[in-house]
This record gives sequence, structure tokens and C-alpha cells, in this order.
Amino acid sequence: MRIPGIPRCQLLTVVALVFLLAFTVRGTAGQTKAKSGDQEKKYARPTDPSLYMGSETCKTCHEDMPSKGFFKSFEDSPHYTTTLDTKRGPEWHGCEACHGPGKAHVEGGGDKTKIFTFKNASAAEISARCLDCHQYGEEHSNFARSAHLQNGVGCTDCHDPHHAKESQFLMKEKAPLLCYGCHQEVKQQFNRTFHHRVNEGLVQCTDCHNPHGGFLSRQLRATGSQDLVCVKCHSDKAGPFVYEHEAVKIEGCIACHTPHGSSNPRLLKRAQVNLLCLECHSFNVDAGAPAIPTFHNQAQKYQACTLCHTQIHGSNVNKWFFQ
Repeated sequence: MRIPGIPRCQLLTVVALVFLLAFTVRGTAGQTKAKSGDQEKKYARPTDPSLYMGSETCKTCHEDMPSKGFFKSFEDSPHYTTTLDTKRGPEWHGCEACHGPGKAHVEGGGDKTKIFTFKNASAAEISARCLDCHQYGEEHSNFARSAHLQNGVGCTDCHDPHHAKESQFLMKEKAPLLCYGCHQEVKQQFNRTFHHRVNEGLVQCTDCHNPHGGFLSRQLRATGSQDLVCVKCHSDKAGPFVYEHEAVKIEGCIACHTPHGSSNPRLLKRAQVNLLCLECHSFNVDAGAPAIPTFHNQAQKYQACTLCHTQIHGSNVNKWFFQ
């Protein structure tokens, strides 16, 4: 394109400046929007002591409201210890530590718009208030990136500060029933013939998963590929071994086992052991694992691979895992 009276080099310079200005404005707007979004997820506590009334003032109306023993249940909970903290200001004490300053609420005759209520708040808003105290330590510090929060599940969907059914962690329901409320497919897996004893109370979901998030897939407490979760209990499979089974080393336990439950013994993925082994040890030229020897007739006695290869998780004396 050519405009009469304007040199081509100057025209290109003007066009470049226009594009640069457009991208700068767009980037600044995006940063402003991102910052405002981050601010919405953070709770800034007002520090003016005159705005706070104290938990005893709350008790005058909320002792048995909105439910019987409402304040009493708070007094019996771990949160009541915040009222004994003499090193912090009133914004960290009792009811107002969670619901915010109550002066305007009291002077307004109990106006709900003058105080923070958890009932209709978003998961991000609720979690921001909880994490203001509970953000420290590995257990809770990654909740912002957790699958739960990303799917709109906040702290009060699992925890109840006033009417908890489990006192230690203020859970709404005892495990694993609480987890089954959302994870119905996992519930069915634990109902299978062979399963980890979660329903029996010997194993907890939180032994393997961190419900508050982390850096690993499926919110595992340790890497699934290296089986650090599994070998906490199955220590005899931990190794290291002189001769390692490649499937265990690369894919981990889940290469052969289903972690929650299975219709097959030892939580195996297949009913026949040889079919499980043949998924890797085949004559496919693209397969990395060595194929089975030609004298292994799969219609006869060689179907049960583990009768000979007894140490399939790893061996210190035999590269074929015979012993």
C-alpha cells in the first residue's frame, strides 16, 4: 500500500508503532485483569480494632441459631483456640476471624449483607479465608492448584466448622463416605472382590492422595511411576534390585495392577497372567520388551509365567527373575 506524499519507510514505521501500541495496551489490560482476579482470591483482614465485637457478642444471637448448639459446637472445635491467641489482633480471633468484622452487622440489627456468610460464596472466596490461616505446610499450600478447587470444590464442601462429624479435621462425613460422595466410580472399584481395604478402615484415601492438591497427577502424595506411594506398605517390592523389571521401573505398579480394586486376584488387570505378560512380551517388532521364547507353548503349561519367573518385581541374582 502506498499513500501519496508519505515515504514508504515512514509509513512502515508508523504501522509498526501502531501494532506495538495495540499489543502493549492488550497486555496491560490482561495483566490488570489477572491482578484483579488474584486479588479476588485473597482475603485482606481489616486491622482496625474498633470494627470487631468479639465472639461473646456473637453468642448473644447465635448460641442456638441458625441451629441448636450452634455456638456450643464452635466452642468444642479446634477453632475456639483462636480466642486464646494474645499475640495477634482481634481480626484473628473467634467468629470474626472467618466471618470478618461484626460491628456493622450488629449495629445493622443482624444485617447479613454487613458480614461475610459462607452460604452463597464461591469456592475461591471461601478457600481464600480458610487458607489465610491454613496455607502453611505442604499439606495445604498447593490447594490453589488442586483439582478440587479448579472444579469448584471449596474447603466447606468437605469441612464443617460448626457441625463436623469427625472432630480432628472437622469433616462433614467420615472417610471414605465423604470421598464417595463425588467419586462414585472409585466406590464401585472398592466394592470389587479384590480391593485395598478402604471400606474396612485399614487404608484411607488420604494415605495415597492429598485432597488439598500437589504437583503430581491425581493428587498423589508421591510419584506413581516410581511407586513411592505403593512401597510405603509393600516394602518388599521397593528395591533397588540388581535386575529390574522394566515395566515396574518405567510405568510403575499400575502397569499390571489396578490400585483401587479388581475382579482378579492381586488386583491384576487381566484374569490370566500370561495375557498380562504378553501385552509387553510379544513378537511385535515395535515392542521394547523381549518376546517369549519359541518353545513356550501358550496353550500348555507355560501359560502361568509366574511359576518360573517368581521374582517379577525385581531380582538380585537372576536377570530372568527365576529367583
